[in-house]
Amino acid sequence: MNFAQENNSSSRLTGFGVVVLIHVLMAYALASGLAKKVVQAIAPIETKVIEEVKKPPPPVEKVVPPPPDMKAPPPPFIPPPEVQVTAPAPAPTISTQSQTPPPKTDVHPAPPPAPVAAPAPAPRVGPKTAAMVCTKMGKPEVPSVNWSGRAEFKATATVKAGRVVSVELAVIRGASDRKAQRAMQNAISQALADTYECPGDHVFEQDFVFNIE
Repeated sequence: MNFAQENNSSSRLTGFGVVVLIHVLMAYALASGLAKKVVQAIAPIETKVIEEVKKPPPPVEKVVPPPPDMKAPPPPFIPPPEVQVTAPAPAPTISTQSQTPPPKTDVHPAPPPAPVAAPAPAPRVGPKTAAMVCTKMGKPEVPSVNWSGRAEFKATATVKAGRVVSVELAVIRGASDRKAQRAMQNAISQALADTYECPGDHVFEQDFVFNIE
C-alpha cells in the first residue's frame, strides 16, 4: 500500500474543504453586508405636509365719504318794483228834471180781496163696522147653557189679509152666570174667525146680542 499517495489525497481534500469554507464565509459576509445596505436603503421615508404659505389679505380700502354738498348762498332779496295805479276820474253825472206834470187819471184803486173763508171741518168719522168692510158675516151659535136672559157684547176685531186675527170683547150687559158668559164670548170669537171675510187690513167693531129664554 502506497502511503505517499494517501497523504497527498487527504491534503487535497483538506485544502479543498478550506477553500470551500472560505468561500462560504465570504458569501455570508457579502450577503449580510448587502442585506444591511438594502435595509438601510428601504428604510421608511418620512413624509411631511408642507402647508401652503397664505398670502396676507389685501388691506381694506377706506371709503372716504363724499364732501357735503356746498349749497350756494341764497340770492340777495330784491324788493319787487312798486306799481302805482291811478283810478280813472269818475264820469260826470247828468241830472235832468222833467217839467211835464204827471197825467191825471180817473182810475180808482182796486178794493182789497175778500178774505178766504176757512174750510169747513171734515165730518168726524166713527169707527168702522163689519158691514162697511166685510163681504161675508156669519152669526155665532147660541151655546146651550143653564141660564136665561139678555146679554150684549161689543167686539173689536183686527183683520189682516182679509181674515180676523184677534178679537177684543167688551161686556155691555153681562150674564149673572160666568160660565154662560164665557161660552157666549167664545161663540162670538169663533164666528168672527171662521165666518167673517173682510178683504184687506181693517179694524172694525160689531155688536152681538144674545136672548136666551
